[in-house]
Parts: sequence; C-alpha cells; structure tokens
Amino acid sequence: MIEIRDLSVSFGGVRALDGLSARLDDPIVGVIGPNGAGKTTLLNAFSGFVPVASGSLTAFGTDLLAMAPHRRARWGLRRSFQTEEMVDDLTVADNVRVMLDALTMKPREKTAAVERALAFVGLADQGRLLCAGMDLYRRRQVEIAKIVAGSPKVVLLDEPAAGLQPNEAAALRDILVAIPETCGARVVLIDHDVDLIAAICRSTLVLDFGRRLAFGPTGEVLRDPKVKAAYLGLKEAA
Repeated sequence: MIEIRDLSVSFGGVRALDGLSARLDDPIVGVIGPNGAGKTTLLNAFSGFVPVASGSLTAFGTDLLAMAPHRRARWGLRRSFQTEEMVDDLTVADNVRVMLDALTMKPREKTAAVERALAFVGLADQGRLLCAGMDLYRRRQVEIAKIVAGSPKVVLLDEPAAGLQPNEAAALRDILVAIPETCGARVVLIDHDVDLIAAICRSTLVLDFGRRLAFGPTGEVLRDPKVKAAYLGLKEAA
C-alpha cells in the first residue's frame, strides 16, 4: 500500500503539488491530467529528485521521504523516464545488470536476475545485442527489464507507451499488466493514452494544477464530468 498525505512541492511561487492526498491500494494505479498538472513532479517526489515542502509519502510502511534517492532505489523503488535511459554502447544484458550494482547479490544471482528480466519482457535471446540501433519498442522493453530486475517493490512508469504504434502499445500493455503478479511490485503509471489507463489500471488519480481532481475506480473517474472538462476537453451538453 502506498500512502500520499498532504504532499506539497513548490518551485519558487508555483505549487507543482498542492496538499495532495491519496491511498494507492491497487496493483496498478493510473495518474492522468493535463500538461503541467504535476504528474511527473509526483514521480520525482517519489524518487527524491525534488524537495518536498510538506506532507508524507510512505510505501508498505516505509517512509520514502526519509531516504536519499540511492537508498530508495536499493529499497526497491524503480522508475522509467519519458526518454529512455540506457547506454547504447553496452549490450542489452549489461544495461539491465547495471541496475543491480547497488544490490547485495552474488554474481550468479545477478546473472539469473538479468535473465529473468529479459525473459519477462520478451528479450531472452537478445541479451548480447548492443542497444545502439534498437527501435523504440525494443528500447522500451529494455527499460522495463531494467525496472523489474532485482525484486522491485514500487514501479513508477512515466509515459511508457508514448510514440509507440498501436500494436506495439498493445504488446507493451501485456507486459505492464503482468508486473504486479510476476514481480510483486505496485505500479504507478502516467500515460496520456486513456485506452491504456482504462485497460490496465483498476483505479486512477487525476491531477489538475497540482491538486487531486478525482480518484477512484478508473471507469468512474473517466466518466466524471470534471475529468472530462479538465483533461479530456469535453463538456456536458447544457
């Protein structure tokens, strides 16, 4: 269980997050909202990349805000970014293996963890390939493999389906939906693809100007007139 309580983040005079509270109990929770709503700022607060002005952020009873970013990663916090973070001159397997450097694991345990992660995303036979020249979908597969290696507890995904073709987005969806059951991690997913959110997120949090606009079962949230007006750009007929 992840609990966000009265969380606020400010940049100068701008409140990027403003007293945000939500209890995230479901295996995969969506986070949506218009540009500038505070979605990525929320993930950055989870990761320790921005200072939190007030509030608390806990996961499975652990106070994340009390830990430095590297300690959060060692604890089991993983995330992706809007742009893939990988070294093109390294092999697929070595890009994944780097994520395990900070963990206390024997070499053979790391090798096994890398193999499991690559098999999970469908790259079991491509570990020796260099990442340079890979297409966008395969790069996203590598990113997910990096995230699931090493028994993560909380997985944060920032627009993993952005730029993918419909068939690729569907294939990625099948990978993402399997993360909680396969890895035991809770997933927080930001994406502008409402169809993806509706397909795999049991509940969804909607942000607007850093505040909670709506939160609850995804179907109900997406039908909420306030959400349609603020995020989907729709208004009910008078």
